[in-house]
Amino acid sequence: MVIDTHCHLDDECFNNDVDEVIGTAYKEGVRGIVIPGASIHDLEKAQALAHRYEHIFFAAGIHPYHHHEYNEERLKDFLKDEKCIAVGECGLDYYRLPEDTVEKALEKKEQHEIFAKHIRLAKMFKKPLIVHIRDANEDSKRILLEEEASVVGGVLHCYNASKHLLDLANKGFYFGIGGVLTFKNAKQLVEVLPLIPMDKIVLETDAPYLTPMPYRGQRNVPEYTLLVAQKMAELLGMSVTEVHTMTTKNALKLFKALEKIKLDTI
Repeated sequence: MVIDTHCHLDDECFNNDVDEVIGTAYKEGVRGIVIPGASIHDLEKAQALAHRYEHIFFAAGIHPYHHHEYNEERLKDFLKDEKCIAVGECGLDYYRLPEDTVEKALEKKEQHEIFAKHIRLAKMFKKPLIVHIRDANEDSKRILLEEEASVVGGVLHCYNASKHLLDLANKGFYFGIGGVLTFKNAKQLVEVLPLIPMDKIVLETDAPYLTPMPYRGQRNVPEYTLLVAQKMAELLGMSVTEVHTMTTKNALKLFKALEKIKLDTI
């Protein structure tokens, strides 16, 4: 059994068959799914799914691409829900910054401010963070340290293999590993994977995105965590069962509310 710690089941591409997708994943051994927040407009859908299924939970937050949607009072309402177990996904993404120097500086400033607000919310509600970092390693790490995010810890979603971020393991942060690990061009992640403390690795899909091989280019689904686990076992010289056990235990430590799920013996 495994836990998918990052799966966008509220994405519109699941509108027509989300219950079938969830049922298939459960039959394949996915015993827990966390739906991260991305847009304020999708949180009600995520919340409804979490209340429909015992083994599904959600997080409340705003993806850095949507930082203009930040509404603290609305987020607080969701964070009061017992099935809302984390704050995020939140963070910094410099991949699509404006070319204009002034506009670029303003965009970075706004992302920094909203990221810091998410961290403060996490500390207020004593819930871990789901952190999105793309092309912004130094600023992301600086803000996490300045805001003392280690109080709550969290996960670096879709860990980008930056060695600069590795010591955040000592600050209560876990590393989300997904389909990228199976890509042919994932040499850096393959090299860095053994450097991550074994008690700080969790599985994720980021479904419907980043579909692992051999299904790359198709819609990602939660049971594909099993493919990631298989590749991880191969790279770390472990059995698949050992990877399942290790990552599930880690997920339970990270998201303590998952302990409420009726899990198979680990």
